[in-house]
Amino acid sequence: MKKFNFKIILQLMGILLLFNGGFMLISGLVSWYFDDGAIKGILLAGGVTVIIGLILRFITKGFEKKIKKREGYLVVTLGWITMSLSGALPYMFTGAIPSFTDAFFETMSGYTTTGASIMNNIEIMPQSILFWRSTTHWIGGMGIIVLAIAILPLLGIGGMQMFAAEAPGPSADKLHPRITDTAKRLWFLYFGLTLTEAILLKFAGMGYFDAINHAMSTLSTGGFSTKNASVAHWNDQPLIQYIIIFFMFVAGTNFVLSYYAVKGDFTKYRKNEEFRYYFASIIVITVMVTLAIYFYASVSIDPTDIQVIAHPQIFGPFESAFRHALFQVLAVITTTGFVSADFTIWTPFLSVMFFIMMFLGASAGSTAGGVKFMRHIIMVKNGFLEFKRSLHPNGIVPVRYSGKPVTRGIVFNIMAFFILYLIIFAIGSLVFSFMGIDFMTSVGAAASSLGNVGPAFGDLSPVNNYASLPPFGKWWSALLMLFGRLELFTVLIIFTPYFWRNN
Repeated sequence: MKKFNFKIILQLMGILLLFNGGFMLISGLVSWYFDDGAIKGILLAGGVTVIIGLILRFITKGFEKKIKKREGYLVVTLGWITMSLSGALPYMFTGAIPSFTDAFFETMSGYTTTGASIMNNIEIMPQSILFWRSTTHWIGGMGIIVLAIAILPLLGIGGMQMFAAEAPGPSADKLHPRITDTAKRLWFLYFGLTLTEAILLKFAGMGYFDAINHAMSTLSTGGFSTKNASVAHWNDQPLIQYIIIFFMFVAGTNFVLSYYAVKGDFTKYRKNEEFRYYFASIIVITVMVTLAIYFYASVSIDPTDIQVIAHPQIFGPFESAFRHALFQVLAVITTTGFVSADFTIWTPFLSVMFFIMMFLGASAGSTAGGVKFMRHIIMVKNGFLEFKRSLHPNGIVPVRYSGKPVTRGIVFNIMAFFILYLIIFAIGSLVFSFMGIDFMTSVGAAASSLGNVGPAFGDLSPVNNYASLPPFGKWWSALLMLFGRLELFTVLIIFTPYFWRNN
């Protein structure tokens, strides 16, 4: 068996637990402020987490601080599992979610920014528990940014080496050659965008507590809401929804581009091929969905109904159709999972379209899940170039991305990722169906869990939640969330025999 430096792995797990416990204590302050009766359970959860973290730090003193590639895979995977296991404690210790299976599912859904929930009545939960749910999103979202930009390119995961052109490195157009400094700058950007959205939502008419929670869920592309009807609760306040729409778009954009935009350099958007396709796809799909809603879908005038499609008493039916179309297109493509309407009842054509969108994902280097536009672009380009290669078998015809040639190794890596993604989706659907779950719910659960989307189809549509899944179904869904969030290879490689060999 390969000799691993388990001390550094345990040391890093201890740091993560201390970090996680600190945020639990912040949720304890929220409980104290609102006097919601959950403070003892949350402080106990935070205390236990911090103590375990300190113990791990103490017993691993004097470790060799050099981390190798194989340890990197373990740290990433075990880190997410450790955070999810400890993150379930506030739910259990407060009695908000007494079942460990349900608590772990809710926590994994939070850290992977999936947004799938087993809570049947969100609004009766203590404010501190709702804040903790949003916090798991926020922590997980930033973790994904650092993972995608600073770590995965170094591990060579799923074609993320393409990110080397925009992430850390020694050249002048990179953020910074040191991963720690890159992470620090992205944290400041992430925090600043979250604070900005919260302030805008407050001025638009949302309560400050709801504004903070929805800002954390939006920037992380998570989808946890403080209302049972999600963002449909504010269907009679279009400005609130347009603010969330804008920040969903930003959260689905490569954060490196947003970093340069904050510094005043907007040319990166124009030069980035993935962003151009991302932006154009949203426009084209939104136009199609808007027209389909406006001309073919029924109209509900109840602004608090999650099944609302158009609300003519605000700005007219066309504006409402456009707003709900744009909102739901962005919510699914960016895998945010917020709901302003039940897109599964619009038309069969739109149901199929939204199912396909679950496999898109937004930009690489964003908090969104899914396959990512970058991979789709390279796969499609390579597919078309195969015709040219057939006519000119001796010619060298490279795939070009953002004006630069892509190595065959990266192309093969991306194709392997996509094939594995489809295989895991198929297996995931079969496992759900084996539990006696109907076809639409099975394929919807697999696509949504693997893509970290949240709402699905069938019994898991936007008007329902995941509470109806059997216990094993919740564990299986949580595993798919982890696979999708960590770019497949990061988790799967640990189960291969050659990962543990000496050579």
